[in-house]
Amino acid sequence: MAHDYAGRLSRAGEATGRSELAGLIVTPSADLIYLTGYDPPPLERLTTLIVRPGREPVLVVPELERPRAAASSAGELVEIEAWRDGDDPYQTVAGLLDPNGEYGATDSMWASHLLGLQGSMAGARFVPGSRVLSKLRCRKDSGEIQLLSRASRSADETFRQVIREGLEGKTEAQIADALATRLVKTGHDAALFWIVGSGPNGASPHHDPGEREIRHGESVVMDFGGRMKGYCSDMTRTVAVGEPSEELKEVHEIVREAHEAAFQAVRPGVPAEEVDRAARSIIDDAGYGLAFIHRTGHGIGLEEHEAPYLVGGNGELLQTGMCFSIEPGIYLEGRFGVRIEDIVTVTETGGRRFNTTPHEMATVR
Repeated sequence: MAHDYAGRLSRAGEATGRSELAGLIVTPSADLIYLTGYDPPPLERLTTLIVRPGREPVLVVPELERPRAAASSAGELVEIEAWRDGDDPYQTVAGLLDPNGEYGATDSMWASHLLGLQGSMAGARFVPGSRVLSKLRCRKDSGEIQLLSRASRSADETFRQVIREGLEGKTEAQIADALATRLVKTGHDAALFWIVGSGPNGASPHHDPGEREIRHGESVVMDFGGRMKGYCSDMTRTVAVGEPSEELKEVHEIVREAHEAAFQAVRPGVPAEEVDRAARSIIDDAGYGLAFIHRTGHGIGLEEHEAPYLVGGNGELLQTGMCFSIEPGIYLEGRFGVRIEDIVTVTETGGRRFNTTPHEMATVR
């Protein structure tokens, strides 16, 4: 699928100017992929894109990477300037910039590169590049939304296939392997993560799947996702192996209601924290407030976690095209946990779910 990299670069330059920054310094990261489609590995040799208001962008690369960069989508979009081993790449970058300007640096830039730039530009100031780029990246265009939707459908099918095969008697690690394998078979390019928490392990939101055998009468939290054409999936469902206890059914229903309340709160102009508050109030009123120990959601796109974040204190207003998870949970230490997670996008009339798997708790063998 073709992306409008030229338009993204142009908008990044304009936004940089509005932010009163002299430029953006973008090292290998999701930011660089978003702006140019170029995805080199982050290495000790400096690669960086320079975006400046009103000027053509420049990609600074090691000489041995020049052919690769030129052959990529970036080769048609930006000027490429190479430096040789033995040269000081930070001086090369400094020669392109105002030595006393303020610059947005990629949030994930290696500390060694930032320190090198500071050493070569003693009068410059550096701030997080997300000040500009997160505002651009958090609103997905139609192509990005299509890819996120496809990835979610693949995750839905992965879940259906795995629970159809049964869980009882298998280990958490075996179920994790099945999730990873099925994600690729149903369309992902790669599986990225897999959380499988059975019984008391479900009370640890980021539990590492182990050799614990899943038993009859337990709940199992499955949180997993991967990457498809650069864009991520992320879904969670909690299932019962055999007939669930009344307590498990009650807690699962509270989480389902909290999830629905958060979803219904999604619409343009609503502060992100209001979606968190909608879910949290349901769980608080049910007496489980202290057992809901994380934010309600996170943005998703080229990265599993990116802006916007649905958390108390975030007054950022939701806008059409934003995509994020809604994933309230209740975690009862030593007993069990419940989480339900979908990926949602903001439309002009409210939220739209990418995941279609029902929220009612599935009972599996």
